[in-house]
Amino acid sequence: MVGAWPVLSETTIRIATFNTELARSGPGLLLRDILSEEDTQVEAVARVIATARPDVIALQGIDYDHDLAALRALAGRIAHHGLDMPHAFALRPNAGMATGLDLDGDGRVGRARDAQGYGEFAGQGGMAVLSRLPILTEDVRDLSGILWRDVPDALLQLEDGTALMPDDVADIQRLSSVAQWDIPMRVSDTTLRLLTFHASPPVFDGPEDRNGRRNHDEIGLWLHYLDGKLGTTPEAPFVLAGDANLDPVDGEGRKAAIRRLLQDERFVDPKAMRDGEVTETAAHKGDPRLDTVDWPAPEPGSLRVSYILPSADLAVMDSGILAGDAEASRHRLVWVDLLVK
Repeated sequence: MVGAWPVLSETTIRIATFNTELARSGPGLLLRDILSEEDTQVEAVARVIATARPDVIALQGIDYDHDLAALRALAGRIAHHGLDMPHAFALRPNAGMATGLDLDGDGRVGRARDAQGYGEFAGQGGMAVLSRLPILTEDVRDLSGILWRDVPDALLQLEDGTALMPDDVADIQRLSSVAQWDIPMRVSDTTLRLLTFHASPPVFDGPEDRNGRRNHDEIGLWLHYLDGKLGTTPEAPFVLAGDANLDPVDGEGRKAAIRRLLQDERFVDPKAMRDGEVTETAAHKGDPRLDTVDWPAPEPGSLRVSYILPSADLAVMDSGILAGDAEASRHRLVWVDLLVK
């Protein structure tokens, strides 16, 4: 059961993140399903979000269209279930963005694995933000165009010293498989920055571990960004919220980046509560109460892959994970209540 929505002052807000798994197999199909008002999954996703009652929610796994028609239609279904979120934001993701190159080396171009990020069409499985707070769209920083090779300490060299990818691919290959955004919004007289992303799964590749390396570097990008190595350093307060596609203890993937992120003193890990308190060391022992997704066998099972990490100057009032709704998504909605000083 989600925690009770607190009596809102001007500075108490609820942030949530949710991989909706609303991606469809062709452009326009998600909008069609939402407008039908009869799609079981869409209605379940809308109910989950309305039940959680966030002030701001980062969404993953939602198809992008240029006019945000599907996103606004989804907001309409959420409103139908009792929560009005009038502010909508999304940019074109790297998912499905054509490159014209044979990125996966199968001798063909124009396929899902040849896009900047996996996608059968432009925008498939993108990201979005819905908010009750005003979004300062003119000040958004889009980090999605950063080339992988331009990221400090990028894992682009194999153990035998050869390059992970040929020069013509490295010249155009972006790091972000979906997107990475820094979105400012107004909370009373304060600007709160939402840092949000959806990293590549660290599987579905070969012995070169291309996806594992990419996932590692996508997660690591945030610390480079806070260090000022990728442009202007964002000022606190900020909240990192999204799907890292990586558990710090269990499952596959390179764990170093997510562990560094969770231990960085600029963030607080709320160690989301479910069915009681979580001990201080729970996040580092694979406590199942922290798990945010349940992939059935033969997939990896229950893992913690979605995170909300507020900056250390924000007071965490409460946090939790909404119990999974199988009709909505294999992922669970994660939420944190914050006092913005």
